[in-house]
Amino acid sequence: MAPRKKKTQRVPVALPTMESAPERWLRNIRLSGFTLSMLVIVVLGVVVLAPSLKLLVEQQQEIAKLSAAVKNQQAAVDDLTSEVARWDDPAYIEAQARDRLLYVFPGEYSYLVLNGKTTATPDKAPISDSIQKTQVDWMKSMLTSVVTAGLSDATASKLVSPVIGDSQ
Repeated sequence: MAPRKKKTQRVPVALPTMESAPERWLRNIRLSGFTLSMLVIVVLGVVVLAPSLKLLVEQQQEIAKLSAAVKNQQAAVDDLTSEVARWDDPAYIEAQARDRLLYVFPGEYSYLVLNGKTTATPDKAPISDSIQKTQVDWMKSMLTSVVTAGLSDATASKLVSPVIGDSQ
């Protein structure tokens, strides 16, 4: 018989390693087939759904903008409707005619103040409450203006309008 060899027992000795906590954590991760397939499905789901989600968010933002525009336009329509309703009132029409167009009823007097200054008549005559006849022959003034403009060689800046009230 052959002599048996004596087995020596070896004791494993752990040498201190200089690895960090993340390295140890990564070494302990075990990827099974199920985990890997789930990870692939999640990534594919994100890739497939991301454009649709982006489109959904953009559409929601556009809907919000359009809703705000509709509210603004509805407010404008309400304002215009109330304005139209005001014009159905005869008192409002009268007030607007007096204010905008300076209309007065027969027998009333209207005074217009310009820039807070009082103005006198051109001939320094006092303002009266009776109707006065003008002393201007408007037909003669217009004809004189047309003839002067047509027959003159002077430039437009040198031409002078005929004096009102002159009798020639």
